[in-house]
Amino acid sequence: MSTTADVIVVGAGHNGLTCAAYLAEARLEVLVLEAREFVGGNTATEELTLPGWRHDSCSSAHVVIQSNPLIARDELLLLERYGLGYIVSDPAVVFPSTGEESLVFHPDLVRTHERVARYSLADADALISMIDEWESGLRVTHAYVQSGLTPPDGEWSERYEALRQRSARDVIEETFTHPVVRRAVTWLAFATIQSPLRAGTGVLPASIVAGRLRFGWTTPKGGSQSLPDALVAHLRDHGGSVLVDAPVVRYVREGDRCVGVRTADGREFRARRAVVAGSHLRELADQVADPTEDLLHAREIWRPGLSVFAVHFALREHPTYLIDGEWRPAVGAGLGSPEGLFAQVTAAERGEVDLTSPWLLMVNSTVVDPDRAPGAVFKFLTVAPERFEGRPWRDADADAYASRLVEFARPHLRGLEESNILCRVTESPTSLAERNPANLGGSCHGGQFEESGQVFPGWRSPRTGIEGLYLTGSTSHPGGSVSGRPGRNAARAVLDDLGLGADTVMARP
Repeated sequence: MSTTADVIVVGAGHNGLTCAAYLAEARLEVLVLEAREFVGGNTATEELTLPGWRHDSCSSAHVVIQSNPLIARDELLLLERYGLGYIVSDPAVVFPSTGEESLVFHPDLVRTHERVARYSLADADALISMIDEWESGLRVTHAYVQSGLTPPDGEWSERYEALRQRSARDVIEETFTHPVVRRAVTWLAFATIQSPLRAGTGVLPASIVAGRLRFGWTTPKGGSQSLPDALVAHLRDHGGSVLVDAPVVRYVREGDRCVGVRTADGREFRARRAVVAGSHLRELADQVADPTEDLLHAREIWRPGLSVFAVHFALREHPTYLIDGEWRPAVGAGLGSPEGLFAQVTAAERGEVDLTSPWLLMVNSTVVDPDRAPGAVFKFLTVAPERFEGRPWRDADADAYASRLVEFARPHLRGLEESNILCRVTESPTSLAERNPANLGGSCHGGQFEESGQVFPGWRSPRTGIEGLYLTGSTSHPGGSVSGRPGRNAARAVLDDLGLGADTVMARP
């Protein structure tokens, strides 16, 4: 493998690979360097519990990326040519209640309206109005913002900005009245792990609910790994390369320009035209000689935000939920009250645990993708303090936390009896950070930046202020989740700066 390329991309998570694939599509020679022994980052699929049981170690749903032109317009032919496939689940998500019927959201607005109307016709109509407003103009503005582009001036941009500045809780409480409906929408609004209590999250109820109503619980066929695998196939088909076990520790500068990188074992790789850093922005300033004030500032104001806790199960049979009088399986289900979520988030931010009625995501991808395992691949996901009682999480702490989550969930579904559990593996914020160096503070979503009382999830620009050095990854705009936006945004910046024109390989926005 050559140690020189037009562009070097650091990190083979889905954003780094997305950036690399667009650049290769534009006929640049691209080399991707990955610190771990396999590609995928937080879109990896691994045998975490038992041999033959393929778990998504972090991300499971690929809903947000469906509105990215990468997938929506299949700009790189990942769907047509490179083996990527998605399954739109129905139900989109189930909200079970103890001993009662579950509230079900479908990938269909009319059917979901009928479900919500069983609890409140006014709330069902409010749901229609919220989605109509989103589809009428807010969605296009959102696409510009996610792409790092300035939205067109006009009423919709003003309305979007006014909505965004509010908190998700305030928007939900103003829009919906029935406690069951508020519970469902609040749960959904938290799907990107941003506190619904803070200003700046007001757009999330509409954006996330609209995504579920269009795309269900979009499940990548074969596992989350299928996305990075398709991107690698595209990259190699266009002359690019990927090198694993190559942790980058230094970005090499000559004068004002970044010209390459150095790995932990002393190897140096040179870039003729650009370097794209998927490195965590908390660490990048320490890896660059004479970092800019921008990079230093990013290092100082980054915070982990809300850390993640996961439990992976290998189950004999599918868990089921009470839907229309029958016990049925579902890909995605959510538990926890708004008050419980608010208490959990507030406690986690203080470094404490509150599991009174926690936000809990339950995922069973094998409902629609049975080839992943001989039984059910099941997962819990929730938030937790970065440290447990002021210290790193121990295995015993994590197991006890997981057991409390199991006890909380059991009254709401069937299939979590001990006789159905073949294996259980927990991932605390501490072990998540150890598993993937990008998960600083146990944050799989890249954390957040806090400045002058404001919080934003991704750094504002893919340009670093150092000639030839660009940013991608979950700490770049618009932040975490499987969106592909940081990768696509970085590729646009590189292509435009090189005079190659991003519009040759991607649409706007």
